[in-house]
Amino acid sequence: MKKVLLCTLLLMLVISCKSKEESEAESKMVKVGVLHSLTGTMAISETDCKNATLLAIEEINAAGGLLGKLIDPVIEDGASDWPTFTEKANKLIDQDKVKSVFGCWTSSSRKAVLPVFESKKNLLFYPVQYEGMEASKNVIYTGAAPNQQILPAVDYLIKEGKKKFFLVGSDYVFPRIANKIIKAKLKEEGYDIVGEEYAPLGHTDFTSIVQKIKNSGADAVLNTVNGDSNIGFFKEMKSNGLNAPETTSMSFSIAEVELKGIGVDIMKDQLTAWNYYMSMKSPANDKFIKAYQAKYGADKVTDDPIEAAYFGVYLWAEAVKKANSFEPMEVQKAISTVSFDAPEGTVSIDPVTNHTIKNFMVGKANADGQFDIVYQAPSMISPDPFPSIATDKKVISPGNIQ
Repeated sequence: MKKVLLCTLLLMLVISCKSKEESEAESKMVKVGVLHSLTGTMAISETDCKNATLLAIEEINAAGGLLGKLIDPVIEDGASDWPTFTEKANKLIDQDKVKSVFGCWTSSSRKAVLPVFESKKNLLFYPVQYEGMEASKNVIYTGAAPNQQILPAVDYLIKEGKKKFFLVGSDYVFPRIANKIIKAKLKEEGYDIVGEEYAPLGHTDFTSIVQKIKNSGADAVLNTVNGDSNIGFFKEMKSNGLNAPETTSMSFSIAEVELKGIGVDIMKDQLTAWNYYMSMKSPANDKFIKAYQAKYGADKVTDDPIEAAYFGVYLWAEAVKKANSFEPMEVQKAISTVSFDAPEGTVSIDPVTNHTIKNFMVGKANADGQFDIVYQAPSMISPDPFPSIATDKKVISPGNIQ
């Protein structure tokens, strides 16, 4: 009996010591969420955003962490499914007690989780260009607003002499609203829209849509197809002889990662619009590429959403230091007062819209799987998520739209 009692006491002591050690370890950590599609049709794009987020966290931890704590990432898979994103966002905030979340790609996933972040007063760092018409106090938008990608891309095509425009996209929020903005822009400029078609996310057979493009006589295709559907779309374009420059596509969701998946032979000389390209020449970009490839493989490419996911963590870290707090809304208050020397240039957050002040470029796909930069804006562009050609709304303060 005494032996059993002694064993029980020793076991309780071990459990107590272990619990104390775990508690001490946890006190030296701060949790953040990483929420991207690691499976499903959007995994081709989002997995690398997850990787870039983890690289930035690893670098910050290697430099000593933040406010005496190391960053502990909690990774969840949104699985290219909007209800799953909502479920995982709730789990990260309620169960894991994360202080901020880095994630989402599609506007449908962002809009699915937005009520969660607003009701629970947490903060989402969103790394992808999008259609605008939003400015939440609980989202830091590190991707481009319409006036930083979509609208200047249309201007570029007009200056290149394009006259007949065909709009093709995936059937969800971003392409629908982006094309509403594009149509308003083209109408204002007096140009023809010769067709508009949508396909479900994950769609692979573009025979009918591409035939409509061919029959329309379009000389420019504005492409908002997302994910691995672009493989089928561009294969069909090429097989029908719709190649640049006679039929130029301008894509808004194809970057170096997707180009590698689609195939450079299929997309050669086609155009994309972004705020960062791997081919940019700068010490900051060279350092970023070297670190990314050292961690994930020499054959890995970087791209715009990857870069925005990466510098979003650093902007968060700078705001944490400025606020001297990890609390989400304290970080939100501080973030417009900090900046970071990102691979694309020095980035900062506009205090009114919570969007990033960004670069703009047009890239042409080359045979090496990269983009030759054929145009770059002369200066950084301030964000306007509510372009006046498409809406009367405007932002007067974060989360306050009239």
